[in-house]
Amino acid sequence: MTKKKLGRLALVLGLLTITVYIGGCLPSENGEDGTGGFITSIWPMLIFIVFLFGLMYFIMIRPQRRQQRERQDLADQLQKGDRVITAGGIYGQIDSISDDNVVLKIESGGTIRVARTSITTKQGEPQPRTG
Repeated sequence: MTKKKLGRLALVLGLLTITVYIGGCLPSENGEDGTGGFITSIWPMLIFIVFLFGLMYFIMIRPQRRQQRERQDLADQLQKGDRVITAGGIYGQIDSISDDNVVLKIESGGTIRVARTSITTKQGEPQPRTG
């Protein structure tokens, strides 16, 4: 694991631990039995569930939407003559474009037709960072 991923994991575990202690999910040390009724016992659980959903949104859903938006922007910006790389690792130059597919001219002089969404990057542009 990279340092960045370990840092995120430590942050998440720390926030979960703090939420559990602040929410009162753990028994108290001074011997109280914690019988405050149904309403007072449900709040810590609700806070914890809302926190987990918020955490899932920021860790999983938001980055996935951003990547999907970037792929759609790339597909919309394709033009004839662009040098591109497909998801299968094929390098080529765009010969023609239609709504849902692209004809690529490859190095051997042949042409192939691929789905427009299978084009991952343009050559010469910085590669997107993962992680």
